[in-house]
Amino acid sequence: MLVARFEQSVTANALRSYLAEFISTFFYVLAVVGSAMSSRKLMPDAASDLSSLVVVALTNAFALSSAVYIAANISGGHVNPAVTFAMAVGGHISVPTALFYWVSQMLASVMASLFLKMTVVGQHVPTYAIAEEMTGFGASLLEGFLTFALVYTVFAAADARRGALRAIGPLAIGFITGANVLAAGPFSGASMNPACAFGSAVTAGSFKNQAVYWVGPLVGAAFAGLLYDNVVFPSPAPESITNRPGVTEGVGM
Repeated sequence: MLVARFEQSVTANALRSYLAEFISTFFYVLAVVGSAMSSRKLMPDAASDLSSLVVVALTNAFALSSAVYIAANISGGHVNPAVTFAMAVGGHISVPTALFYWVSQMLASVMASLFLKMTVVGQHVPTYAIAEEMTGFGASLLEGFLTFALVYTVFAAADARRGALRAIGPLAIGFITGANVLAAGPFSGASMNPACAFGSAVTAGSFKNQAVYWVGPLVGAAFAGLLYDNVVFPSPAPESITNRPGVTEGVGM
């Protein structure tokens, strides 16, 4: 069984889905991290400037909507290890496929951060950090709830039973992400994406509080997926939403 699932994860369609995840995640991280660097360039005291928060929130919303849209019909448009984890926990994709998704997403994030470091001279790549008044546990809980909201929106947006409403799925995913950044950006950074936090940390050489951006989002994502699939809007029959081996239909982050 395990061998068969692994073989399904290395088919031509599956490899295309990993490439799609790499491209979308690269674009997303480049825009998000780049917007933070741009804010610091234009506003030296960007950390205390409200307009900087608005810029980053809008960038998250626009970039994620676009990244999800361009990969949705190939890989499902996860663009986020937390989304991939929720899909694997819910049985929408196999564990080997999820692991390959994670590699593609994290590699893309590291490459995007390195690209910014090499091209933007005189600025360091910013990393996600928690506010001084917050504990690591509190920040992890906050990231978990933010990711819960995001992944719950992802599952709703990907639901084929929504009919025509499903077409606006990428926009809904972008909107909830932007709203979460506005609500919690100054406290935990509102990453909601382990790959994004990992890539900037690798490039900056600082892994402080990195567990906050993995534990909280993964737990929140898994709970959101299980709640949507099994309690709020369960399927009438146990049928898979996967059309091709290694490829998840729908939209995600």
